[in-house]
Amino acid sequence: MTNVERRRNFSLLAGASIAALLLGTAAGAQTLTIAMESRLGALDPTISTSHQSRNHGYKIYDTLIAIDADGNVRPQMAEWSTSEDGKTYTFLLREGLIWHDGEPVTAEDAVASIERWGRADRMGRALMQQVEEIRINAQNEFVVELKSASDLILTAFAKPSGLPLFVVPKRVAELEPGEPIDDYTGSGPFRFIASEFEPGARVVYERFDGYLPRDEPASGLAGGKVANVERIERIEMPDELTKVNALLAGEIDFLEAIPYDLLRMVEGNNGVRVEVLDPVGYQNLYRFNQLHPPFDNRLVRRAAMYAVDQVSTLQAQIGEPDYYQICPSLFGCGLTYEFDAHADVIINSDIDRARELLEEAGYNDELVVLLHATDIPTLNATPIVMAQQLRAAGFNVNVQSTDFMTMLSRRSSQAPADEGGWSIFVTGWHTSEIQDPARSVTVTANGLEAWAGWPDIPEITEANEAYLAAGTEGERREIAQRIHERVLEEGASVPLGQFTRPTGVRSNVSGTVSAPVPVFWNISKE
Repeated sequence: MTNVERRRNFSLLAGASIAALLLGTAAGAQTLTIAMESRLGALDPTISTSHQSRNHGYKIYDTLIAIDADGNVRPQMAEWSTSEDGKTYTFLLREGLIWHDGEPVTAEDAVASIERWGRADRMGRALMQQVEEIRINAQNEFVVELKSASDLILTAFAKPSGLPLFVVPKRVAELEPGEPIDDYTGSGPFRFIASEFEPGARVVYERFDGYLPRDEPASGLAGGKVANVERIERIEMPDELTKVNALLAGEIDFLEAIPYDLLRMVEGNNGVRVEVLDPVGYQNLYRFNQLHPPFDNRLVRRAAMYAVDQVSTLQAQIGEPDYYQICPSLFGCGLTYEFDAHADVIINSDIDRARELLEEAGYNDELVVLLHATDIPTLNATPIVMAQQLRAAGFNVNVQSTDFMTMLSRRSSQAPADEGGWSIFVTGWHTSEIQDPARSVTVTANGLEAWAGWPDIPEITEANEAYLAAGTEGERREIAQRIHERVLEEGASVPLGQFTRPTGVRSNVSGTVSAPVPVFWNISKE
């Protein structure tokens, strides 16, 4: 049997499985059937930075404030006012907010959620260092007193990704830090139906008729979150061709990410349209393990940076020029802190220079374990290209291929590469998660307390702290530029360019929202 025949047979079997799952749909319910980029592994978006966990969170929870389509901070669950000295923020919950169990949402819930988020999220922790006091004035009102005037609180409360500030019931928020929740009572436009959850197969949500949307049009992650469909069924499918075939056959209504190499199958099909719902997009990057050889040596890291280039990785991974751009900036291109220092090192490959640096560093064929996530369409080709380039420069590379969730588990190991550890991993972030030093873990360099890779570079850590304390945007920009330069000089994190994703939507589905997160309010199905 040929590989093509095997894949076709797998697709037929998967299609049969999809049909079986859809037979379980509630009779008469208008159901939107979706397939996302990867499987939903963790259900708790208050501690998991997985985008699939975040997407799950936006269906069932709500946020105090939110970013609209123009990047403005707007009220969502709460309105706010600011004192003249810029140190006191008063938040007033809007009327009619209730939990999925019918209980009212209170200021106690909001404050407990802020405190849980402030322990778990990088930007939340930075904000809490500036908080003097949080106090509750009434059942629907609370106040945040800052030590000094700052608008960081609005940026932090409204940030769309990483760990968004989802408001959860107080009883849930008060669980021990790091303890995953198992009570998914939210106050958002959809309810998670735990009784129909089939891990690895299907996730079901139903419209929450008690949700009172804001009386304004949907805009980005702000505005009126009107749930027009009665049910959402998320069908988990590991095979990309199966997903596309299901979309073309009308078995699913929404495909989060069409693989670039399968776009031609979808474009021009009368039953489907291709949309870019997130015009800013994503950044891929890689990170070295600096605890162990060979990348505990700065010259070896530099050699790898010269070997690997953005051009070939983007061509191999994305392939379609309309969907990617060369971008040397750690904080994204087209955003506030776009810098190009060290672009000469990371944009194009220079194998000869990489070899020279390896010889100068005394590299002795130490093993390089390169982690490869196979089930993320926007990640799976990049490590293979990187491995080829590193080998051409003289590195001894072993590619370890697993699914993304297994890769995350492996990445947490601090063991040497030949004892179950790793040397390089590749991952992706939405640009809203890395657009400044306050929110981006990619520029952390405080040793064992840093993000995986654990660089120990005090100058970068001090600059990150100075950024948070800066009083003007001019000061923040100057510090951010210094951080960008030092991170790339030391090889703490290395960007691999920027890209957007094509989404497939059936032609009988309307009302999709342009936002940095795939959301499903405002969507109607004929």
